[in-house]
Amino acid sequence: MDKIAFSEEALSVHRKINRTDAAYPEESLKELFEAAVDRRPEAVAVVHQERTLTYRELNGLANSLSVRLAAAGVEPGHVVGLSVKRSPEMIVAMLAIIKRGATYLPVDRTWPDDRLNGILDRAGCTALLTDAPDELRARFGQLRVVPVDPPTLDADEKNPSLRVDPDSLAYIVFTSGSTGTPKGVPIRHRGVVRLVSDPSFVSLDENAVVPQLASVFFDAAAFEIWGALLNGGTSVLYPSDHIRLSELKRLVERNGVTALFITTALFNVIVDEAPGTLDSVRTILTGGEAHSLGHIERARKHYGDGKVVSVYGPTECSVFATHYPVRSSVQGESALPIGLPIQNTSLYIVADGALCAPGEVGEVCLAGPGLSPGYLGMDELTKKKYVEYDIDGEKVVLYHTGDRGFCREDGNVVFQGRLDDQVKVNGFRIELGEITHFMNEVPYVKQSYVTTSEKESGEKVVVAFVVPADADCTPQACHDHLVTKVPRYMVPGEIHVRDSLPLTGSGKVDRKALLAGLGNPE
Repeated sequence: MDKIAFSEEALSVHRKINRTDAAYPEESLKELFEAAVDRRPEAVAVVHQERTLTYRELNGLANSLSVRLAAAGVEPGHVVGLSVKRSPEMIVAMLAIIKRGATYLPVDRTWPDDRLNGILDRAGCTALLTDAPDELRARFGQLRVVPVDPPTLDADEKNPSLRVDPDSLAYIVFTSGSTGTPKGVPIRHRGVVRLVSDPSFVSLDENAVVPQLASVFFDAAAFEIWGALLNGGTSVLYPSDHIRLSELKRLVERNGVTALFITTALFNVIVDEAPGTLDSVRTILTGGEAHSLGHIERARKHYGDGKVVSVYGPTECSVFATHYPVRSSVQGESALPIGLPIQNTSLYIVADGALCAPGEVGEVCLAGPGLSPGYLGMDELTKKKYVEYDIDGEKVVLYHTGDRGFCREDGNVVFQGRLDDQVKVNGFRIELGEITHFMNEVPYVKQSYVTTSEKESGEKVVVAFVVPADADCTPQACHDHLVTKVPRYMVPGEIHVRDSLPLTGSGKVDRKALLAGLGNPE
């Protein structure tokens, strides 16, 4: 075990920011949800358009579906695929898997078959819950496909007697991987419970009304769903695949939304076009990409101090790790801080084997019960990213995020970019190297370079530049190849063919020159 060196100044600031220990239940999602049912059986748990489910109804349907999972051979500890469109049935399916002591794996049936098969195999998935059973049986005959069909379920089914260990796995999310292989990130029940139990960054109780806006393949959905249901509040499912501000405003006002999470890109659009959309919301959580100070300042002036809270956290830490309530003007700042650790989370800035003093830039490392146990089937990567250290006599497992940052004198952490080529686009984590990997597979591509460009609104767009090997190399041909290899959110929004890639004096691809050629210098 390595020891981390430190100066007294560095140790002092880290001790200050890491006083985050707080009591939280030593129970699983199953037990906490069932306790909420006992407290408020007739309260509304889920809203979707004109449909509502009470806690009693939701619980009974989930219990009945969990019985079917057992009949299909699903045992505690198994991984069950989840392919259900956003609906009350999706929540029923999630709960059914949890109540069986199994782990849910959200999958998108629009992903290419090769990618889906690889993900299902790596997770050891043998069963699939879905609202499209005929389609998925035809595509994935090796799986036991269990349909989600509420009219055939018994809403009076009693709770299963099974107890689920809080250290067992609740769900798995697959993120982009630089080698072309997605990385499976399993999250424990404990990590989610520590996130939504009496949180320091937002009020969650039986009066909480939280919209479910995020794709279920994006880890923010875990905060949205479990933050409401484990506290006896209401989860309001957004009715459409794509968010429209007029529709979001109606949903917020009609349901009395108290808190919501939106990606940085959507936040910027709301601030630019219709800030009144969120006037009645008590807390606006936003993150996923670096924030524009101009948008943050305009939002603060419109909503008032403290209503907007910037949140940060990689998937590996169970959704959120830090928070920064915007309580004063950010004019004159170099960047918006990612803030201080949330409850039961620790943060360390480390460089060259030592803790960094205020102002010194290093890698952001995280610790605490929110950490994933590691990547599925990737032992070497897990050993590299999750490392046990001795810090002033205390054994601490640190997750190396690959993000750079520094502590200010007041302890707030400021993000300073990445150590690698990972980016966040519309809240999705993307390894540019994974896109490059598949682009370079194309026979008619000699060279490729993938980066991001930023629109005036602050929204990031993935941009690819390719040098052709022959006349068959067109933007459309490259696009058509990529859609068979990666999810839609990873396909570049722009693909440009170039005779060659300009180089800097050090021999690296000159990103600035490429973007300047598009009329978009950075």
